[in-house]
Amino acid sequence: MTMKLYCFGESGNAYKAALQLHLSGLDWEPVWVDFFGGASRSPEYREMNVMGEAPVLVDGDLTLTQSGVIQMYITEKTGKFGGNTPEEAREVMRWMFWDNHKMSSQAGMTRFLTNFLPEKHRNADVNAFNQGRLKAALQTLNTALEGRDWLVGDGPTNADFSCCGYLFYPEPYGFDRAEWANIDRWLGNISALPGWKPPYDLMPGSPADRA
Repeated sequence: MTMKLYCFGESGNAYKAALQLHLSGLDWEPVWVDFFGGASRSPEYREMNVMGEAPVLVDGDLTLTQSGVIQMYITEKTGKFGGNTPEEAREVMRWMFWDNHKMSSQAGMTRFLTNFLPEKHRNADVNAFNQGRLKAALQTLNTALEGRDWLVGDGPTNADFSCCGYLFYPEPYGFDRAEWANIDRWLGNISALPGWKPPYDLMPGSPADRA
């Protein structure tokens, strides 16, 4: 049975799940969520996910929400990308938790405020504050990748797919790959994986569709 991932192209959190699904070779298809049109706040969507967020994975009678939980489920099904030992599995989870709290939370919010919030509501001081927090997270990631091809072990894991979730987007929001040599090299490793696709090629929906 084909799994369905309710997602939209602009979502870095949805990209984490979509990328892992794609690279795992599972049978899945994206279902567009008109997030900017308010679809995730509809009663129908809230019935599927009370949190009103994307992504949502539906696999038969099973419905899962939150990108990290979906990533863990994909690993359960495939045995891929979860670490090769219990120690590596814990380290993968450590980076996933860190990403959700420190990296994606800052990158996602800063990118939204800078690019998708109507200009009349944008605040330069708020953006500068968020970019400062994002820079601190990027420094942590860049330092961790010194001399390493991957965050955990000797191959790609959910730690990499989680932490890269917002870093392949083209919109300007305070992240320039050229300024972070280790992150730039690591993103190159991810994009060199067979079958890799950037967010807007992997999921429906992009800013161009709303232009």
